[in-house]
Amino acid sequence: MGLKTLLLVSLLLAALELSLAAGVHLVRSMPGSPLNISTDDRGLQQVVLAATYSFNNQSNDAFLFKPSAITRAQRQIVKGLRYIVDLEISRTVCRKRDHNNNLSKCDLQPKGRLHQTFHCHFEVWLIPWENETNVQVFLCKS
Repeated sequence: MGLKTLLLVSLLLAALELSLAAGVHLVRSMPGSPLNISTDDRGLQQVVLAATYSFNNQSNDAFLFKPSAITRAQRQIVKGLRYIVDLEISRTVCRKRDHNNNLSKCDLQPKGRLHQTFHCHFEVWLIPWENETNVQVFLCKS
């Protein structure tokens, strides 16, 4: 190995050590792979609300359900946005027959006979420029 090559390798190793010491992560995710996102993400909140309304429309329950916890949230950029979410949906005190469309005003059922929570997984694909939303997966279990 020539002196220039040895010097170059030494400089690269020193730069790598400094980067690692400074907390810089050199490992990047693959382009197009799902990334974890904050549960406060505005797009995620919209998707969760839409999925909850879909759940309520398909459910035969007399009460409305609303999200009680988001346990995993990921977003993937693929010809739009794909959200992959695990969450808990819990029964509220609001009855469907009352036509209450604002879930934020519905309290969760207290612990007891009427309390019920479902653990759900859903995947939604959004194509904003086509104003299209496609629920690809929606699975819930108690």
